[in-house]
Amino acid sequence: MILHPIAPVWDARAEVLILGSFPSVASREAGFYYAHPQNRFWKLMELLFAEPVPPDAAGKRAFLLSHRVALWDVIASCEITGSADSTIRHAVPNDIRPLLASGAVTRVFLNGGKAGRLYQKYLAPSVGLEAVVLPSTSPANAAWSLERLTQAWKCIL
Repeated sequence: MILHPIAPVWDARAEVLILGSFPSVASREAGFYYAHPQNRFWKLMELLFAEPVPPDAAGKRAFLLSHRVALWDVIASCEITGSADSTIRHAVPNDIRPLLASGAVTRVFLNGGKAGRLYQKYLAPSVGLEAVVLPSTSPANAAWSLERLTQAWKCIL
C-alpha cells in the first residue's frame, strides 16, 4: 500500500474543490500536486485565471487559495503500479467531510474519469454533493488539446 503523501490545499474560504485520483510518481517525489512536466493542470489554471502560476509548491498553494480553490485527491492509500490510474487497487478514500464542514465549498469537480468513478463509489454517498467529472489533465489524455481542456474546465470559474 502506498499512502498519499501530500496534504490538501484548502482553507475555510475555498468554494470549489477539485479532486484527482491519486498522486503520480512525480508528484509523490516532488511532494506536491501535478508535478509531472507533461501534466497540463497548472497550464490550465494559468489560462482559466489569466495569471501566471508560481513555480514552487508554496506559490501554487497560494495561487489556488487566492482563487478560492481547494485541491486534493479521492484516494488516501492504494496499491498502484507507477502512475497509472488503471492499476489502482484496494483503494482507501480520503475523508473530505472536514473540508466541506465550513460550508463554503459548494461545488466539487473531478479531474478525470477514474477520479469520478472513485468519488461515486467511495465519497458521494457520505458527502451528499454531486460532482462534475471533467476531462483529465494527464498526459495520458492526449486526445484532449489544451484548448479543449480550457473550454471544458471553464465551469469551475
